[in-house]
Amino acid sequence: MPDTLVPSVTDVVELTRALVRCESVTPREGGALQFLEGTLTPLGFRCERMDFSQAGTDDVANLYARIGTGGKHFCFAGHSDVVPVGDLSSWTIGPFTAELSGGYLFGRGAADMKGAIAAFTEAAARFLARRGRSFGGSISLLITGDEEGPAVNGTVKMLQRLAARGETIDACVVGEPTSSRRFGDMMKIGRRGSMTVEMTVRGVQGHVAYPERLDNAIHRLSALIEALVREPIDSGSTHFQPTSLQFTTVDVGNKATNIAPGVAVARFNTRFNDLWTSKTLLAHLQERIERANAALGGHGAIDYKVEVSGESFYTPPGPLSDLVAGAVRDVAGIDPELSTTGGTSDARFIRSYCPVLEFGLVGESMHKVDEKSGVDDLRTLARVYETVLDRYFAV
Repeated sequence: MPDTLVPSVTDVVELTRALVRCESVTPREGGALQFLEGTLTPLGFRCERMDFSQAGTDDVANLYARIGTGGKHFCFAGHSDVVPVGDLSSWTIGPFTAELSGGYLFGRGAADMKGAIAAFTEAAARFLARRGRSFGGSISLLITGDEEGPAVNGTVKMLQRLAARGETIDACVVGEPTSSRRFGDMMKIGRRGSMTVEMTVRGVQGHVAYPERLDNAIHRLSALIEALVREPIDSGSTHFQPTSLQFTTVDVGNKATNIAPGVAVARFNTRFNDLWTSKTLLAHLQERIERANAALGGHGAIDYKVEVSGESFYTPPGPLSDLVAGAVRDVAGIDPELSTTGGTSDARFIRSYCPVLEFGLVGESMHKVDEKSGVDDLRTLARVYETVLDRYFAV
């Protein structure tokens, strides 16, 4: 790795720049974990590579770093992998050059979420510089390279390995870019579940000039889509917004202009709240589909393929949210909203092991061209995380 990727461990901006320069597009490690290991080891962290494989998926590199062997265990969790840059010509600044301009640090991962990983590192470095390595507890960084991908060979398996050897975590903050419009205005204390369903609908193929001899699968499918989207699934719950359902593709594979297709395939994704589990929601949606299909005189069973990315979860406000919200308020001067909006994150896996919430940078530019984070926000985030450590391990 080039020497230029070795900044001062107490400079969150330079740490972020070094990480952004690592082209760690899922599933490539890109040098990011190697750099973190080289930065954390001199601070006293024991660094362990946890690399996993599974048939049908890419091999993934992960890093678990811990200092301390006993006492309360506080974990910072995040991902070093980033999404592809897309059309490179659309970027006004190179996605992996980590340039500074106008008070911002630009580059893929600057917001999601290499900036937070850098802030974890600076916070721990400053905390240890003041308190020493014998502070009466344990701090860890659980960094996966598989969050932006299928999330099969990352956090899930890391947590399983820790549990298998009796290693427990008492509290966790995930550094996702949760802030909405300004730094500190939102943290996430839960997330909706995510389920993708592919359904195959069958009619009867035929010549378009003889409609009495065919049953157009597109027409049938359109009626089933209408049955799913015509009425809301629910009106939301105490802590969650209403369940949403969005179709993402419809395909018949038909290039002919004189054939009505006999098979049509559609895929939809639903983000569901805590009124449902994936099982109960699927049953509800299938009942809607089958009822509508029967009304059309269905020609056969509809086939379903289902993938569940995660169930909904909610961490009730309590000591952890009070701790982080208090640090944000005292450092940044803003009271964060406790929210469950947005997509999924690896917090959905961590919640089965310990209390968890998400707090990080402004996420407006994540996954976009010219992704960026404010330099001042990076420095403030590091101070927030450091304050969290101070108060969690208060003497």
